[in-house]
Amino acid sequence: MLISPAYAQDALGGATSTVMQFAPMILIFVVFYFVLIRPQQRKAKEHRALLGALKRNDRIITAGGILGTVTRVKEGSDELEVEIAPNVRVTVLRGTVSSVVRPVAANDTVPAKS
Repeated sequence: MLISPAYAQDALGGATSTVMQFAPMILIFVVFYFVLIRPQQRKAKEHRALLGALKRNDRIITAGGILGTVTRVKEGSDELEVEIAPNVRVTVLRGTVSSVVRPVAANDTVPAKS
């Protein structure tokens, strides 16, 4: 009963076991970076470029789902004037624009099914 238990140790004194304990967490972080963080950063960069390229007569969709046409871009400000119906103009913040509606060209039409 007076004999203490003996535990086996590797030649490096347990340094490799510490690294091996953190290896799964490092691997999980790397996977999260390439699967979640990096694509989200790319999408945010594209959205900032889209907002910076807004100009007059662009058809836009706001975050609230309102379709409209940009009638005036106020330089040096985050505001846009958008016409949502004939003679109905509202001022919206540039950040609320979720997308720009691109017109479909005449030669890009989808052929009818027969």
